Amino acid sequence: MLVRKLKIILEMIKFEHTVFALPFAFLGAILGSFIIRGEFPSLSEWIWITLAMVGARSAAMSLNRVIDAQIDKHNPRTAKRAIPAGLVSKMEVWLFIVISFVVLFFAAYQLNMLAVYLLPIAVFFLVIYSYTKRFTWTCHLILGITIGIAPLGGWVGATATLPAEAFLLFSAVAFWIAGFDVIYATQDASYDKEHGLFSIPSRFGIKRALVIARGFHLISFLSFLSLFFVTPLGWLYFVGVIIAGGILVYEHSLVSEHDLSKVQIAFFPMNGILSVVLFLFTIGDVLIWTNL
Repeated sequence: MLVRKLKIILEMIKFEHTVFALPFAFLGAILGSFIIRGEFPSLSEWIWITLAMVGARSAAMSLNRVIDAQIDKHNPRTAKRAIPAGLVSKMEVWLFIVISFVVLFFAAYQLNMLAVYLLPIAVFFLVIYSYTKRFTWTCHLILGITIGIAPLGGWVGATATLPAEAFLLFSAVAFWIAGFDVIYATQDASYDKEHGLFSIPSRFGIKRALVIARGFHLISFLSFLSLFFVTPLGWLYFVGVIIAGGILVYEHSLVSEHDLSKVQIAFFPMNGILSVVLFLFTIGDVLIWTNL
């Protein structure tokens, strides 16, 4: 019974989507360690950063499902999710949330005290995001900030520092996430507008929302590109950024105002590929520079 419930909860929060944020947490750790110490993060840093990231995302997604349970119940697209469908209770999900936060706190404590001191900021955004669609169409940017904290967390976890370069990486990830969340939200534009929920598609219409998403992704691309000029990263990283830019262009070619049938493809596979590509090209570049 316990294993079955856990499996349902992991499916409910799309645990596999951790691939979006985890590579960027690692990216923050690698870049920070490379720039500050000239080396790779230690094995223990890898382990605790991974656990912190998994705990943070699991808590955030579970909170989102609990907080939005009533909204999900009345939305045809989400009515079959685990809580509105009665597959798990809110109490069971709350227990999972508490455990996830404990994992996050313990992992941060094992890294360094700066990670612990900054944790309340991360937790604030993890919690507040789920409420933002009730009062502001900037909810996509709040989600971007929330997940953009992942590379900052990785950087802090590996170095106990937070320089300007870390915030460039934060900007890149935050606007990347915000952009594809706008694309994803086009599916619910009509429902959100009818039920008083806020989003960029429901506020500005699908056509303008897709233009805004392109703008967010342009800022993201330029932020990633800027890291090439302000850090010791070399040409392999540069090539990875160009490929990532091509992926973003292709992602936007899949959706239009009159055809949203490929939103799911643009949302998960393409963005998962993008995060892995950037991670692999960056780690390859650092390997070259450190002669490992």
